[in-house]
Amino acid sequence: METPTTPAKGERLISLDAFRGFTIAAMIIVNDPGGSHHDAYPPLRHADWNGITPTDFIFPFFIFIVGVSIVLSYSPQQARGVPRGKMVGKILKRSAIIFALGVFLNLFPDFNFAEVRLPGVLQRIALAFLACALLFLYTGRRTQAWLSAGILVVYWLLMTLVPVPGYGESLLEPGKNLAAWMDSLLIPGTLYQGTWDPEGILSTFPAIATGITGMLAGHLLISGRTREQKIIWLFFAGLIAYALGNIWNWFFPINKNLWTSSYVLYTSGLAAMTLGAFYFFIDVLGYRKWTKPGLVFGSNAITAYVIAGLLPALLYLSPGGGESINSLFMDGLTGAGLSQPFASLLWALGFCLICYIPVYFLYKKQLFIKV
Repeated sequence: METPTTPAKGERLISLDAFRGFTIAAMIIVNDPGGSHHDAYPPLRHADWNGITPTDFIFPFFIFIVGVSIVLSYSPQQARGVPRGKMVGKILKRSAIIFALGVFLNLFPDFNFAEVRLPGVLQRIALAFLACALLFLYTGRRTQAWLSAGILVVYWLLMTLVPVPGYGESLLEPGKNLAAWMDSLLIPGTLYQGTWDPEGILSTFPAIATGITGMLAGHLLISGRTREQKIIWLFFAGLIAYALGNIWNWFFPINKNLWTSSYVLYTSGLAAMTLGAFYFFIDVLGYRKWTKPGLVFGSNAITAYVIAGLLPALLYLSPGGGESINSLFMDGLTGAGLSQPFASLLWALGFCLICYIPVYFLYKKQLFIKV
């Protein structure tokens, strides 16, 4: 969702635009280290399995933001009396485009359809957006809250109580769990981890719950409460969710690959508190000068992500069997005495800057590519 965010009484939420943009920038940085992901600094790597790092915050933060944006974007349309059928048509179209872009990036640049990977980051965003947007149009806030809680509880019970076919017991190990079994059974083509996919079918349901938590924050932001009350509630609800996520971790470990229920509450709580902080400093106190990079990325977030998905084909290409730009950069810096993690970070920051240039041009021209 990249529609300008407008809460009650015409107040533009610069904080949400900036939050979206900085989240996309962080996603680009952690996705594109100079060497392998194991060469990056630990906070810039995903947790190997159970546990969490700052990198694991980024994807759920973005889906949380999608949920907030749904409420802020479609509430004014409802108030203007836009027919529900018309909104549904646009939702279906937008979801299909985002999903198709994700499949395109998986195919690029070889376009080997025999080994296409259907799941992916954009695909999960598309499905979460679709489910959450339809829920917003057809259900109320209370129903959405209960549905989110129900998804998390049912997912927990399925993953911890249902025996995995072929193993005879419930497991939460890599490739040996109910979600992995379902991926290998139902998803055609290539899976990211061979026999399972971190953006697979079953784990998409708690990801939708993450989007719903964002919708609940959106409902708060368009409510008649004062700014101060909104900030207090974002921090209070966020802290409660964060605490519950930590407690649930004792029984259902925090795990991004499985998108566990504890992971949803933990990251949604942090996202709510981060949004509250952004809202306080940017929209209430008016500290906005530092937000420019976030606003640039946030104005064309999906476009920036697609650009970041296309660039590696150029920067990692080895023409005529020679060294790629990436290899020359990394070899040059490590040869000069810099550590591999530091050189990797410099590459990732430079890569993000390259992605910033075209979206900055679009921002200056007030061109917002809606997908």
